[in-house]
Amino acid sequence: MSAPRLILASASPRRVALLAQIGITADAVDAADIDESVFGNERPADHAARLAWAKASIVAQRHPGAVVLGADTVVAVGRRILPKAESDAQVRACLELVSGRRHDVLTAVTVVDAAGNPHHRMSTTTVIFKRLSAAEIDAYVTSGEGLGKAGGYAIQGRAEALVRRVQGSWSGVVGLPLFETRTLLSGAGIDV
Repeated sequence: MSAPRLILASASPRRVALLAQIGITADAVDAADIDESVFGNERPADHAARLAWAKASIVAQRHPGAVVLGADTVVAVGRRILPKAESDAQVRACLELVSGRRHDVLTAVTVVDAAGNPHHRMSTTTVIFKRLSAAEIDAYVTSGEGLGKAGGYAIQGRAEALVRRVQGSWSGVVGLPLFETRTLLSGAGIDV
């Protein structure tokens, strides 16, 4: 019996690269187009879990019998969810907020197995940035690297030199915690 097809419910090149890092190649990439707005007083973990589940379940409906992998990453300072930065001003505001302090990066992973059953895992990582000078923030904003990134930064790029400590899953901060993902995919019959 052959392994089921694996569909990645994400257009993120970082997630594709992280899967490749552990020897997994999705048979197809099919991003779900969903509203990622935060509901009222939604907690960061609940928000990430809801979005990962929504992405995976929508794409699973389009690919019956396949295993579908969905994920969502949220950067939070306390209960405050930082945006996926869409402007230089948002990147700057995020960096000013995380400068010199700890914050959490939560990545929820949902795998819908070939029978249509969802399975979930959550990775929570604490990231501590150094106290950033105005010049460091200006240089990072100018680089453009923080645009489109949750929390306004990409740890796998220039921002890594600004991080004092990571407690938890580095790959989870990038966007796909590999330990949790591998466990879920293995349980769904994907050769890992």
